Formats: sequence, C-alpha cells, structure tokens
Amino acid sequence: MTTDSQSPACWLHSSAELDEVLDRLGDQPLALDTEFERVSTFFPIPGLVQLGVGEDYYLVDPDVAAGSTRFRDTLADAGKTKILYAMSEDLELFRHWLDIEPAGLLDLQLGAALAGAGFSVGYARLVETLFGAILDKSATRSDWLARPLTPAQEQYALDDVRFLLPLYRRVTESLEARGLLPALAEETARFATDLAAQDNPQRYYLKIRGGWALTTSKQQVLQRLALWREQECRRRDRPRNRVVSDALLIAIVDAMPARVGALNGIKDLPAPVVRRYGEQIVEMVNQPVGADGGFETIRPPLTREQQKLYKRVKACFVSAAETADVPIELLAPRKRLESLVQQGEVSGEWLSGWRGQLIEPVLSEIEAELQHD
Repeated sequence: MTTDSQSPACWLHSSAELDEVLDRLGDQPLALDTEFERVSTFFPIPGLVQLGVGEDYYLVDPDVAAGSTRFRDTLADAGKTKILYAMSEDLELFRHWLDIEPAGLLDLQLGAALAGAGFSVGYARLVETLFGAILDKSATRSDWLARPLTPAQEQYALDDVRFLLPLYRRVTESLEARGLLPALAEETARFATDLAAQDNPQRYYLKIRGGWALTTSKQQVLQRLALWREQECRRRDRPRNRVVSDALLIAIVDAMPARVGALNGIKDLPAPVVRRYGEQIVEMVNQPVGADGGFETIRPPLTREQQKLYKRVKACFVSAAETADVPIELLAPRKRLESLVQQGEVSGEWLSGWRGQLIEPVLSEIEAELQHD
C-alpha cells in the first residue's frame, strides 16, 4: 500500500482514459471525492473529481467526468462500492451537476463513528491518528475552478482519496469485530435518503425555523412561498438569502398582505424584492388554501413536560450508546429523538437494523418512560 504524500498527480485528460480506469475497477471499491466552488450561487460548481483505484490515484476535470457514461453508470451502480468521507456535499454536487443519485455508497465518517472513533471526526485528524500522516490543508479554500492547479492543490486533492482505502480496511475490520459491519451500508443509505429528501423543494418549508408558530392555513401559504423561492433560486442560481430569506418568508405569511403596497410595511423586506416579486408574492399569499387534513405541519419545539421526558428517554439511549461505544449523536440524533418523544411510541427504524440491535437491551425502559408520561 502506498501512502507517500509526495506521489505525482496523475490526470485523466479524456473520457476514454477515465472509462479505461473504471474498466479496471472490477470488485474493488472506488475511492471518491470532489472539489467545488459555491460562493454566490445556489448550486455547487464542480471543480475537480478525485478517484482512487487500488493504489492508483487520479485527478479528473469536471468536463471529462461529465462526458463519461461509464463514470455515470459506476456512480449509479449499487453493485459497485464507492467509499467517501463526509459525503453530503459530494452527493449534492452529483445530484445537481450530473442529475444522479449515487448508490452503493459507504461513508467512512459514519463508519469511523460506528467503530468508536467519535462523532463527526475530521478526515485529516483521523488520518493523522491512524496513519501518522499530517495533511496540509492550506489549499482547502483555494480556487478549484482555476487552471492549472498549483502543486499544493494537486497534493491536497490526492491526499483526500489516498487514505480512503486503508481507512476502509481499518473501519470494516473494526466493525466486523463489533458485529456492526452491516450498519455501515445501512446508515450510509439512510443518510443519503435523508439528504435527498431535504433537497425536495416541496418540503423545504418544514426546515424553516419559527414556522411552527403559524396556523396550519398559514403554514400552507408558507409552503407555497418556500416552493416558489426554491424554484426561483434554482432558475437564477442564487442562494436563498439573495432572493428572500427564511425569516422574511415567515414575516410575509404572518402579515398576509392583500396588496403590493402592504409589503413595504414588512420590516427589512428589501425594496428591490417588492419591485421584482411583489405581485407574485401577493397573488400567492391570497390564493385559497386546501383542507387541513393530510397537510404535514412543521414540528413544534418540545413542551416543558416533553423536555423532561426527553431527558429521561435520552438517558436510556446514552446507556445503549456507551455500552456499544457508539456516539449518542449517531444512535439517536436530537431531531429524531424529539420526534420519538412527541409520537410517544418506539416504532419504525428504532426497532430494525443496527439501531434495533443496540437499543434492544434498553427498549423496555424506553417504552416504560413513554407509557408513564
């Protein structure tokens, strides 16, 4: 295994060269990472793709990767393992750049957490701990769209895939010893599904903090405005705050303006927004809403009594997490645990897979707390 941090960069200059490399992949896992830019745009702009096949590492320009049918097919093939580290931004890039939902993924940051390394540990820190290599991160915020890349950028990019395969071996060996090897694929798939759901424009309103305090009918208007804002951001390729911020969407819905002039009375709503979108906004606000039945409302914060129950239930999960040496943040993320408390019953994902396996010893305690409440 070669992890020489000064190995020369190997560029693939054509889609045919990339296809040839991927043809050699066979049953080996593909190490994968990306670099991108996003400062004033809604969508990330691809800057570079890094690949590792066995002990060979490659840098690929975005146009070369986009032109390779083999690359697209490999990303989408659930039968070919792709190993990444902290994959959320990579998946967002592939979704919007190539219109692909990659399959067959293993996120080694999740794997490391399941293996007892701690929650959300950085790649450079883990590489230093396990392999004694100190990675130069000075190129992190550099311009990945510029060409040619500097030697420091090339080295940084190669280092991001160079240690993925040895890390994969360490993680899977540890997980197998713990009886948690299937958990890596399971949790990666769940995480990828959650990320895709969060990118659904129809559901963005559920993420708007403070929207829970609106009436159900006003939340329906908020959903309408949030969907329009998502579509406008995508059309103009501008960040949400460059169109209308979440806070201003709530303020508009709360005011329910009947005419364009009334928008001028909403604090901090920029005049250019009123001029550009005023008529659209007022029309959307005043369209009739449907019946409340079946509409998913924004989850409110826990009540005081629910907060007390949350602490008791969390203590049970903490006990299970500590026994398994798995971070509580991974076993029972706060939002999911809050939802469990509000629903008042243990069901679904809590009872299946690796979570069901780990909480089984404390399941009766959790159910007793929920029933007692």
